[in-house]
Amino acid sequence: MKYILCIDQGTTSTKAFLLDEEGNLSQGTHVPFKQYYPQPGWVSHDAEEIYVSVLKAIAMLMKEHPESKGNIACMGITNQRETTVAFSPSGKPFTQAIVWQCRRTSDICRRPEIREQNRRITEITGLKTDPYFSATKMLWLLENIRSLRERCSCGEAYLSTVDGFLVYRLTDGKTYASDYSNCSRTMLFDISRKAYDAEFLDLFGIPVNALAEPTESCADYGQIELKEEYLKKNGFTDDEISDLMSVNGIHITGVLGDQPAALLGQGAINKGDSKTTYGTGSFTLMNLGTAPVFSKNGLLTSCAWSVKGVTSYALEGSIFQAGSVISWLKDELGFISSPSECDGFCNSIEDCGGVYLVPAFTGLGAPYWKPDARGVLTGLTRGTGRAQIIRAGVESIAYQVTELVNLMTDDTGIKAGQMKVDGGVCASSFLMQLQSDLLGVTITRALSDEMTAMGAGLAAGIEAGVFESIDQTVGFYKAGASYEPRMSAFEVSEKMEGYRSAVRATLLSGND
Repeated sequence: MKYILCIDQGTTSTKAFLLDEEGNLSQGTHVPFKQYYPQPGWVSHDAEEIYVSVLKAIAMLMKEHPESKGNIACMGITNQRETTVAFSPSGKPFTQAIVWQCRRTSDICRRPEIREQNRRITEITGLKTDPYFSATKMLWLLENIRSLRERCSCGEAYLSTVDGFLVYRLTDGKTYASDYSNCSRTMLFDISRKAYDAEFLDLFGIPVNALAEPTESCADYGQIELKEEYLKKNGFTDDEISDLMSVNGIHITGVLGDQPAALLGQGAINKGDSKTTYGTGSFTLMNLGTAPVFSKNGLLTSCAWSVKGVTSYALEGSIFQAGSVISWLKDELGFISSPSECDGFCNSIEDCGGVYLVPAFTGLGAPYWKPDARGVLTGLTRGTGRAQIIRAGVESIAYQVTELVNLMTDDTGIKAGQMKVDGGVCASSFLMQLQSDLLGVTITRALSDEMTAMGAGLAAGIEAGVFESIDQTVGFYKAGASYEPRMSAFEVSEKMEGYRSAVRATLLSGND
């Protein structure tokens, strides 16, 4: 049996899995890492901690699956996308990485010379001018790290999304490359030509030689070359070092951003297929086929994947707060002690009593793109209690997704009868039923919630010849629970209008 080593480098943790040649994904290993909030609205990671978490996840996986040693055909990587790292040729980060959720570059987005290019940015990159994307993060790093601009210009420093950083580190600096799906999120990339745009590089002052080489998702990114000295220095045990050294020489043959990876993992390879991943944020993607569609409704267009010279595109709606709403209810408000309690509270009352939450904790993403908006809880009365606020929090996730899917239908004319879903928040049956009701479609949850890792493994396996073609991979999808709509159109309309009213209050809260 041949295996594919799959790395899922996420916002709060790194996971590692084995995918076998029959499309079966193993139980994964999970290594969390620290989140840093140095100022309100700022979110940072230690990129070195991210890299170490990747190595720890691999070591744990090898220990649990000794039968895989010597039988791993290749590696696939999927990653949080827009998060940006500045690092030296030695691989050492200069400072903390700026996370995709971070709002510190809002003022950069408001600069007149950048605002003037808003329309062209959308027409060329498929994105909106927003702190979410990497270009403003790169500019902030250039302006705030001493001599970084000069170092980048002369090849002594690099600016990259997480995939480029990990490929560089895992190959000991031999390969510095980023796949099209990640390049698409930099706000520097012409998604039609699949190359960086010279005018945008000038606009943001980014030296092109500091950026990773744009590369197809299915490609040979080089072989893993780990050093014992580094592993010893970072506290790995002799057994862990032995396990890690066993992966040396394995080639990285697939790289995908997390959301297009989930689209591939869900078997959504045909035009009009769609999926929603409910994680820290929530991301709805529709496969556009081989021709991009540029949204008139504030949605995003990106490269999904590229296989043997053929690039597929996706229309995307990005919601910054999904699972993080549940974390807020647990960690900040103390209303629940675990996410599994949410359904009990939601089902204990008939409705929210007119309470709506718009969780703009770090601004609003699609379709509003208001980085300075702040969260709003509306409809409070003396009778409002813990259950109403918990239910409003859970419902807020479904309202946001519904709005995005309706806009996708308007942009493309495609009304799907089914939506595939994955991610940890899908464990809430209440949320999944409400989502089906609001959209009026069947919701099918993947049997495994690890569709991002699945997609990375499939991409790697296609390039390495483990799988014959992308069409073959569709047969590996396994459906779990499904939910059918049962709410009246009038009730759906009433609920959505209540949410839109709350959003209007939210938009008044920001100063953008």
